Amino acid sequence: MNFAVIDWQRPWLTHLRELGVKIASSSDWMSAANAVASQRGVCNVNAKPISFVPQEGIAELSGYESYIFTAGEIPTRDNLHDFFNAMMWLEFPKIKHTLNRLQYEEIERMLSTFPAATERGKQRDAATLFDENCAFVISSDLAFLDALKARQWKKILMVDPHQFSKHCEVILFGHALLEKLTAPYKAITAHVWSVTVESDWFEFSVEEKKSWLDFKVAENLAKGFLTSDFNHLPILGVPGWWHDQTDDFYDDATVFRSLRKH
Repeated sequence: MNFAVIDWQRPWLTHLRELGVKIASSSDWMSAANAVASQRGVCNVNAKPISFVPQEGIAELSGYESYIFTAGEIPTRDNLHDFFNAMMWLEFPKIKHTLNRLQYEEIERMLSTFPAATERGKQRDAATLFDENCAFVISSDLAFLDALKARQWKKILMVDPHQFSKHCEVILFGHALLEKLTAPYKAITAHVWSVTVESDWFEFSVEEKKSWLDFKVAENLAKGFLTSDFNHLPILGVPGWWHDQTDDFYDDATVFRSLRKH
């Protein structure tokens, strides 16, 4: 796998940089990830230790989420998509095993109720979107979160990055989102999970922030959620995350879309 395409100095990789560089520089990244998982005691919701195993080595993979739930093993391919997925298991284990439990329970519910059904169900759709494409928007300013929901893009994003960081931070979770950002382009849009915090949250260390988010977000997800709970954010609109963030940049209505009128 070509890890050289990952520019670890990108601002959206701040929360992954230290561990990511360590694992990516190993001669066998999957073994390195397993060593970290073991050291940190990362488990699935059934308290089975998590390990990353080559997907081609699994003879009977009846269902990806069900396999993780029952075996604690994560079928993994040697590509960036699955590398970033492994990173999320290591950095946000509570969120990941909560998503896995929700997926598994919905699969079992559908099988017991509609054995021949092919529909995934609303909870599985929401969990998949979260897993693949979620960005946490953490803010101490409720008016900011309301403006994000209203897509008042210039009001909230066309500001000095230093001022923005005093009341808001964006931390990426979705592993498909992270993969796409190895070759960034303007239209990349995240599904936003908004998190309200006190102002002292911004004084936490990177590790403290991740630990707090892992616990708090997992706690909220466990109650269940739907796709309608997400907002949207063209991710390169985050102040300081891209060049030329001018009027013209944010005026591009094909990317920074307004709310639909009903």
